[in-house]
Amino acid sequence: MSSSLITLLVLAITVALFIWDRLPVAVIAMMVPLALWASGVLTLNEAVAGFGDPTILFIAALFVVSEALDATGVTAWVGDRAMRTAGTSPTRLTVTIMLMVAVLTALITPNGSVAALTPVVVAIAIRGRRSPSELLLPAAFAAHAGSLLMLTGSPVTVVLADYVQEVSGQRIGLFSVALIGAPLLVITIVLTVLLGSRLVPTRTPRRALRDFGAHGSLLEAHYGLAGDEPAMGREVGVAEFIVPPRSPYVGDEVYTGMVTDSGNLVVVAAHHRGHDVDQEDRRGAFTLVTGDRLLLRGPWDALDLAAEDPGLLAVDEPENVRRQAVPLGVGGKRALGILAGMVILLATGLVPPPVAGITAALALVLTGVLSVEQAYRGISWTTIIMVAGMMSLSVAMENSGAAEQLAGELVSLIGQAGPYALLAGLFVITAVLGQLISNMATALIVTPIGLAAAAEMSVSPVPILIAIAVFSAGALLTPVATPANLVVMEAAGYRFGDYWKLGLPLLVFYGLAGVFLVPVIWPF
Repeated sequence: MSSSLITLLVLAITVALFIWDRLPVAVIAMMVPLALWASGVLTLNEAVAGFGDPTILFIAALFVVSEALDATGVTAWVGDRAMRTAGTSPTRLTVTIMLMVAVLTALITPNGSVAALTPVVVAIAIRGRRSPSELLLPAAFAAHAGSLLMLTGSPVTVVLADYVQEVSGQRIGLFSVALIGAPLLVITIVLTVLLGSRLVPTRTPRRALRDFGAHGSLLEAHYGLAGDEPAMGREVGVAEFIVPPRSPYVGDEVYTGMVTDSGNLVVVAAHHRGHDVDQEDRRGAFTLVTGDRLLLRGPWDALDLAAEDPGLLAVDEPENVRRQAVPLGVGGKRALGILAGMVILLATGLVPPPVAGITAALALVLTGVLSVEQAYRGISWTTIIMVAGMMSLSVAMENSGAAEQLAGELVSLIGQAGPYALLAGLFVITAVLGQLISNMATALIVTPIGLAAAAEMSVSPVPILIAIAVFSAGALLTPVATPANLVVMEAAGYRFGDYWKLGLPLLVFYGLAGVFLVPVIWPF
């Protein structure tokens, strides 16, 4: 069996496994390089080269930046500003949220922005007395358009820009893709405003997300705390804990105002045996029993440690509360400054993109904005493994001649119709695959086919690659197409068939932009 036939067989099995959706995406992606090595299509170094690719490091660094913006309350601050700007107008609120998500996506990718802003959008919807489902799907679709506003907007654009430089020597500017993304964003917003009431369903999620924006005031009212005692701040916060069965603290004497053994937390209120403890009686100690509630106040890091104590159960994780309740918290300004520095490095081209991203990630850790553990947690390792693993399939398709064979079939099918027909054919392939499997995996599969077809037709590969990036961003018809789509599905209670109604007309515009607008900016 020839190498090209083996590669096409691996491709078919990979797509089938993605569609089957019974194995984790990362597992499938890891099976690809192993299969290509075991079958002799690639050497071991070629099969695993993707895991050491600088682009992978750049994508990982973007996830760290995303985590920093969320952890320091920058996203909550942006959401608070959006709420103030939008006011009570439903249309203005929808437009403001979509613009907010799109701009943040341009900096930290759709998956990062949607994951970070979903709780914010839910909170905005609750405060505006609207169903979160009315806003989350438009937000996710705005993120797809926003991924084409800057080169950093998506792992797809990062990878394909790297391909452009490799095959043509041409460097894609940081903001050049905005010539495509900005019109698509405007179209997305206009269609949502005009047709959203008919095409975006109203659903009720099985598990509602919490709005912690006014959590401090809620706890103050619940425990009858003095109104002049600030509950939440940049440095200090409060958290509610329950004493679980078999806790080592059962039997301990506690009183309001006491300092815990750590010396960092103070018991500001308590609920004992079904009754609130008198806040005025500082001398009235009581013995802890199972089910008692304690309201502790102190530094946020001390509250985080208390939440990890097996002897206590946190009612709400302090970190989740802080991210919403304290906009632009500790480290927020440093995070924004480091983000600005990364954007400047990317825009000016002073250093390669991976160097700019890694420098920003290191700066966030070295300046104390994030701990090393937070940085690790912020990285979507599934995305990293999937991109790195699927890179081996792209290499195999090029080296084995499989991409050239598929490109030859595509070129013969379109005959003398020219490069525009080639783009249309690539759009159909990308649009179909991109709804069934990850849009990143789709781009890595279609790219070698597009490159081989461009060579056979003697046209520039640059518009082909840019168009593939645009087509891949149109993963709008199913929740499995991107993690961003999946995130809003659970938070809003969407069903599988809810996406295509608004997504299909938008996908048509993505196709038109890739086929007709891209060649105007990057000629054949």
